[in-house]
Amino acid sequence: MKILYAASEASPFIKVGGLGDVAGSLPKALCDKGEDARVIIPLYSAIRAELRENLTFITNFEITLGWRKSYCGIFTTTVNGVIYYFIDNERYFNRGKIYGEFDDAERFAFFSKAVVDVLPYIDFYPDVINANDWHTALVPVYLNLQYRHIPEYQNIRTVFSIHNIEFQGKYGPEILEKVFGISSYHTGLMYYGECINLMKAAIECCDKIVTVSKTYAQEILNPYFAFGLDSILRDRQYKLCGIVNGIDTDTFNPETDKYLYKNYSFKTRNFKFLNKKGLQEEMGLPIRSDVPFIGMVTRLTSQKGLDLFRPIMHELLAKDVQFIVLGSGDSGYEEFMRHFEYKYHDKMRAYIGFNPEVASKIYGSCDMFLMPSKSEPCGLAQMIALRYGTIPIVNAVGGLRDTVIPYNPIDKSGNGINFQTYNSYDMLDAINRALDIYYNKDDFAAIKKNAMSGDYSWSKAVLEYMAVYHNL
Repeated sequence: MKILYAASEASPFIKVGGLGDVAGSLPKALCDKGEDARVIIPLYSAIRAELRENLTFITNFEITLGWRKSYCGIFTTTVNGVIYYFIDNERYFNRGKIYGEFDDAERFAFFSKAVVDVLPYIDFYPDVINANDWHTALVPVYLNLQYRHIPEYQNIRTVFSIHNIEFQGKYGPEILEKVFGISSYHTGLMYYGECINLMKAAIECCDKIVTVSKTYAQEILNPYFAFGLDSILRDRQYKLCGIVNGIDTDTFNPETDKYLYKNYSFKTRNFKFLNKKGLQEEMGLPIRSDVPFIGMVTRLTSQKGLDLFRPIMHELLAKDVQFIVLGSGDSGYEEFMRHFEYKYHDKMRAYIGFNPEVASKIYGSCDMFLMPSKSEPCGLAQMIALRYGTIPIVNAVGGLRDTVIPYNPIDKSGNGINFQTYNSYDMLDAINRALDIYYNKDDFAAIKKNAMSGDYSWSKAVLEYMAVYHNL
């Protein structure tokens, strides 16, 4: 089966969040199963020079979008058996950043149109195009409205994957024809909630909607999680399913991770304490093997649960713990974390920014991993933490509920600790329960064993994706 995976980012070329990880690992898993899965992304100037050097130019042509014609170049390369295509247009993609530009609507409309226009030039007419989030939401729209009369396009099916429903691609009515090149005759399709809503249009036009966890597929039928799209999703529930993401277990592997102070495996997991010592030393924290070390790798935003810390931060850091946070985001949360690092300098470190080396060291060194997200479509960090034997403490929402199983001291089952309501003191209670497990050597050994023996690869999820594609 031929599958084209259209995304705004894909590892190893460009990655901002979980979408980049999925776009870099799911197609590889599909290819390993014998499918012909290929990836198409924009050719951003932010892609590192050493990666751009390996690209091969295929051809160029013009794309018509609204009233204008624009240059479109096509480049390609192969990584880990997966063919990648890159859409080139320096006006749109020679920017200092990937998202957050004033003309994002036009940039990603151009890319979505290019995904459909490019097929004859690469001689690849897929059985399924899998579009992802609002940036490629126009792919199934353009395909249905403008290409179904072409014989080669008539049997192409579309999957629309929702990684985060909060960001829907909402714009004013004035850009429908001039920017998107879509007739006002289709206003009803494109409008929702008194504006153009690209995600809503994709939900209408695609053949299947996939969310990145089973729980999230149910949650987004509820107004609390759906950001206004719950009614349209309930009407289209027959299209909807959830598949829990996997992680790239070759990349996230404590046996081979080059950033760790000491590599270890499931059999040699006791070596993990050497990483704890190494991170304490590097961060200038007291070197203690007996203190519970809690880590976070996160965006510093309200969606990631940062509000929960305000009422209980003093109480948390008054305990005999060490705490390290890696991340960036809203300036208020950044200053909040810096303040507590200053106030509790012997217990806490706040690394503002993102550094993959420090992230790996946190996964490999900490005893527990805190992830109190207000909502979490899937989450990859908790699965990475589990693979490294770092016990997750999570709010039981979305993919966190699906992947973190509460520890049961009676039968020694479960791989983590969760709390059920978005509340500061429920989170603190979960941390206290985690500390109780930490101080019970038998329980802590059992939960760490359960965590590291789990399968967090794509092995199961890829079969579910294949079933979706083949059924279409």
